[in-house]
Amino acid sequence: MNEASRTRPVLQPAEAAVLEEATLPLGEVVDVLVADGRVASVVEHGASAPSPGTRHALGSYLLLQAAAEPHAHLDKAFLAGRFPNSTGDLAGAFDAMERAYQSAMTRADISKRVLSVLGLNVQRGYTAIRSHVNCERGIGTVGVEVMCAIRDRVADALDLQIAPLASKPVTGIAGADQRAILRDAVEIGVDLMGGFPQADERPIEAMRFLVALAAEAGVAVDLHLDETTDPDMFVLGEFAAEVQRNGLEGRATASHCVSLGQQDPEVITRTADQLAEARVGVVTNPQTNLLIQGRGMETRVPRGLTAVAALRRAGVVVAAGGDNRRDPFNPLGRVDPFETAALAVAAAHLSAEDAWRAVSSYAREVMGLPRAGPEVGARADLLAIRAHDVPEAVAGADLDRWVFRCGNLVARTRVVDEVDACRLIEERCPDVRVPDPSPAR
Repeated sequence: MNEASRTRPVLQPAEAAVLEEATLPLGEVVDVLVADGRVASVVEHGASAPSPGTRHALGSYLLLQAAAEPHAHLDKAFLAGRFPNSTGDLAGAFDAMERAYQSAMTRADISKRVLSVLGLNVQRGYTAIRSHVNCERGIGTVGVEVMCAIRDRVADALDLQIAPLASKPVTGIAGADQRAILRDAVEIGVDLMGGFPQADERPIEAMRFLVALAAEAGVAVDLHLDETTDPDMFVLGEFAAEVQRNGLEGRATASHCVSLGQQDPEVITRTADQLAEARVGVVTNPQTNLLIQGRGMETRVPRGLTAVAALRRAGVVVAAGGDNRRDPFNPLGRVDPFETAALAVAAAHLSAEDAWRAVSSYAREVMGLPRAGPEVGARADLLAIRAHDVPEAVAGADLDRWVFRCGNLVARTRVVDEVDACRLIEERCPDVRVPDPSPAR
């Protein structure tokens, strides 16, 4: 392990800040004092003595913990228009990315796109992102090198975790060069081991190698597992056992896990229990998986989602990710935690509050990050959005937001209605009381 590559810049927390008149999810209107990067106190608005520090007036804003993105592919961002997916499925996405390797996966191209999408992530409320980065034949470790260099320069704005995404195969004689590339990525300084075992002819063997390599390197592991509605592709239970054999309990993540949702109830229950025992976190990615799974079926189309409810009942931490940002795997991807939360409400039948936890506190737990939010002692990674409560925030996704990282204001987006359509309609109906759907701007 190259110890120099593990060096991280020291965060520079704000000396002091006061977030005034903020509304918490349960409706309390409070003043939040931030000191040394953490929340020092939360008191009823106006009840505390004046405190030194930068003051931010958050009247009409809902104050939440900042969002965390547990599953992204930043090195692919914004490639959808340049390399379209002709079939809309996984195979088409992989073909499009092979075309992209010839011109778009250079240091300059990756850097430009990653910096753009990172800025958008922070603007929308993310202060932590885990990104899987293609690391394979044809491009080697160039993406990892770029991402690690960027990670170490943006630490004051967000936590950026990097996992190399291995190609096929990693097993046998044919996989020797891919295994060597992954070991090079470890030396460069990745934060965890990634991979896509189902692309290998021997997926269980590939999964075991990737878990063992993570343990050997002393890093966490996050694998793309069972990303298909085909119930015969199912290595999730084996992954839980392998995590325990390698002593990675609490440091392992299973992403996608789509085929779990196609199993019989007793298999789902048994597997969920195995994951809970191994303390494996699960990340569901509703938009991309709903978009890309079930293609070619005209009736009884399966839902491309894991068994969220059963996993939760077993005590598994289930986070929700945005996955792709306008790339060949998903031409959409608004880069917005409220979009991901809304899709989790619609697709996984979560409440708005639970869906928000899936993109914030549960995501941070899966990522191994410290507690954050408007609570005493928590890191002051905070997001204020113009809304009355969490359901309104998730449903409306108002772009008028403040984003704080360790108490420092890192993004402020104002939305101004040049022509107020709500007021215009009200003026035309003077005898009808029309409720204001959002806080006054």
